[in-house]
Amino acid sequence: MREEYRYGEFANVVTSMDYERLMCATGPYEGEILRVSDKKHPHKIAWVSCVGSRQVIPGGNSYCSGVCCTYSQKQVILTKDHNPEAHCTIFHNDIRSHGKDFERYYERTANLPGVEFIRSYVTIVREIPETKNVVIRYSTPDGVKEEEFDMVVLSVGLNPPADNVDMADKFGIELNSHGFSKTVVSNPLETTRPGIFVSGSFRGPTDIPDSVFSASGAGSQCGELLDYRRGNLTKERIYPVEKDVSQEEPRIGVFVCHCGANISRVVDIPSTVEYSLSLPNVVYATNQLFSCATNSAQEITDIAKEKGLNRVVLAACSPRTLEPLFRDTLREAGLNQYYLEMSNIREHCSWVHSKEKDEATIKAKELIRMSVARANHLEPLQEFDLPVNKTALVVGGGIAGMTSALSIANQGHEVHLVEKDTDLGGMARKIHYTLEGLDVQEYLGDIIRKVYQHPSIHVYTNASITEASGYVGNFVTKVKSEIGLLEVKHGATIIATGAEVYKPTEYLYGEDDRVMTHLELEEQIANREEKLINSESLVMIQCVGCRNEDRNYCSRICCSESVKNALKLKEINPQMDIYILFRDMRTYGYNENYYREAASKDVKFIRYEPQDKPQVEAVVEEGRPVLRVTVTDIILDKKLELDADYLALAAAIIPAEDRKGVAGLFKVSLGVDGFFKEAHVKLRPVEFGADGVYLCGIAHYPKLIAETVSQAYGAAGRALTLLSHETVVASGSVCEVNEKKCIGCGACISACSYGALEFHDTRHGKKVGINPVLCKGDGLCNAKCPTGAIALKHFTDEGLMSQIDAAVQGL
Repeated sequence: MREEYRYGEFANVVTSMDYERLMCATGPYEGEILRVSDKKHPHKIAWVSCVGSRQVIPGGNSYCSGVCCTYSQKQVILTKDHNPEAHCTIFHNDIRSHGKDFERYYERTANLPGVEFIRSYVTIVREIPETKNVVIRYSTPDGVKEEEFDMVVLSVGLNPPADNVDMADKFGIELNSHGFSKTVVSNPLETTRPGIFVSGSFRGPTDIPDSVFSASGAGSQCGELLDYRRGNLTKERIYPVEKDVSQEEPRIGVFVCHCGANISRVVDIPSTVEYSLSLPNVVYATNQLFSCATNSAQEITDIAKEKGLNRVVLAACSPRTLEPLFRDTLREAGLNQYYLEMSNIREHCSWVHSKEKDEATIKAKELIRMSVARANHLEPLQEFDLPVNKTALVVGGGIAGMTSALSIANQGHEVHLVEKDTDLGGMARKIHYTLEGLDVQEYLGDIIRKVYQHPSIHVYTNASITEASGYVGNFVTKVKSEIGLLEVKHGATIIATGAEVYKPTEYLYGEDDRVMTHLELEEQIANREEKLINSESLVMIQCVGCRNEDRNYCSRICCSESVKNALKLKEINPQMDIYILFRDMRTYGYNENYYREAASKDVKFIRYEPQDKPQVEAVVEEGRPVLRVTVTDIILDKKLELDADYLALAAAIIPAEDRKGVAGLFKVSLGVDGFFKEAHVKLRPVEFGADGVYLCGIAHYPKLIAETVSQAYGAAGRALTLLSHETVVASGSVCEVNEKKCIGCGACISACSYGALEFHDTRHGKKVGINPVLCKGDGLCNAKCPTGAIALKHFTDEGLMSQIDAAVQGL
């Protein structure tokens, strides 16, 4: 790290990793943010961005680490949560909030009171001897300023692992110029040695979702090579014989999780545990630092056996992520897994009442009281196995869809690939080259050829899906194409329907032929359009149609696309004047090097503010028709007039027009921006909430080709975890119908989104029957039924009423 940052010299200059430890419950101050120098709470904190990244000097890396802007914002939000009066300043160059939902996260941070973003490089000048405060010097439009802070956090970038050279030598792979694994330009997961794949940040700086799906993708490519060995070394997990405790009096154990400091810094855990012991049928209560840790989970199993527990209440986080883990601990103890009840005292308590510790403790006790009341009424339920159809359906024939289809087919599974257009290829048909030098059309042609030649892939073009039904492992989809209407039975579905390019309504687009989108510009460059390549000047305007009220997201790829086109034009015509008007240049990762290269080749970058966008008009200057672009140069604080022969608009990537229809057919969700919504942004980035349905490509969110390929392999990997099994387990928490109470009104049928309910004839007339395989246990039918004829197992009226009674106890 550069000496000028004074890290290791000034006590209150820390790295972002140090700061993470300060905030952590297992850190040096048990989750309290304290200064090293005097153990006091800092009230004025500065974050310095791009430390070790975007630097071409000794001690720095030329690439952008891609994650630092957003993790700095996360740390600011958590700091304000710890201390609402804290004043937080982020010194930055560009704000690179290019990930899914990151733009809103940035705005959320910027709108917090006491938070300031300042665009400036900084120098750490000195330490105040008496207070150990740190003085930072930075530039403003009004001149150079010095400001004192209680603490300075250096937002450090990502380096390759320290043993990278040794690792590369051992495995016989090459490293790139930055020290990360070198990958094949057409496959971001393949190293220079066949049979060795790479995932996560050893490919280069990356964030958690990319790391997760690249790991699945690398696994899928390994599976292509090892398919002939699949299943030969697997061992079935054997659980203890389940004890029948249904006739026993409830013996409830309560385990209260600290969740590090997430819960314990707000809720009084010892008091909560003591209170739990006073509740009816609670025979044991204790606390755990992290209940999800391996040793804690084993502790729950061991204590359940030792104390003879037959019900377990876990007071911790949301069941959404970890309930399967905790259910497993009961199975290991010989108990039915449905004897578990989770009380959410994190999301529903400590996180929303972080400033009301006494009240939060009372609420935590009440939540546990309610959970204990319900636990008394829990019943054993049995899950059941469903056969898995080994065929996959891939919706969308672009690079993402074809890549995932090939990976699945190469592992012995039949694939039906459905494309709505006449030709395969999707948006890639309009792309000719990448910054890394990939010939996209050659690459695309190779993939299309492999798809058509693969004996296990069935391709349907000019096709549409008219109906989709079924459940995980056993879907039925009707496809209408040129060959007629076909019914496809399949076990898994991958949604790779792509996206579209925004058609601008601004900047004279559609009115003047010299105004085009970035993809249209690329097409003309590839075709060597003479007027274009011989022109004197071209202006590019970024963020057209996004990062605004209508589309409050960053399209991620546009900055790199513009830099790519600028470099290609400079290669053809070095004398051309090229201007890129931008808000933030978001050339993350290795693309930062191309941004720097463009600047070195005299591509001029001019930043504008969203409230003062460029203006465009067609004029004639000295007999020459030009497009006059007026923009305010923030550095010069002056209006500039740029006369251009052509204008290229970095138009937003927008969700596909047919997305709602596809989402409705497969019963999956769309996000607030209209792109498909994953089950969990970090832990399940290629899965939907609907079991057996997966997603990849720009249907998920705009991304570069390399990222699309990586995610496509990831989706294939996740689909294969289903298709490689003979059976899949269905939940025991499903609805059941009491026909004696059913009046055949059908209200429940219209409420069910999954088609699990239907009429059938009985001796007493038309009644509703349920298909437990299709039932997802959401309880809508239960709530709709006017006669109470439908009951949802595991969420019985008796259990829920007992919770309500416990909630109002003492009121």
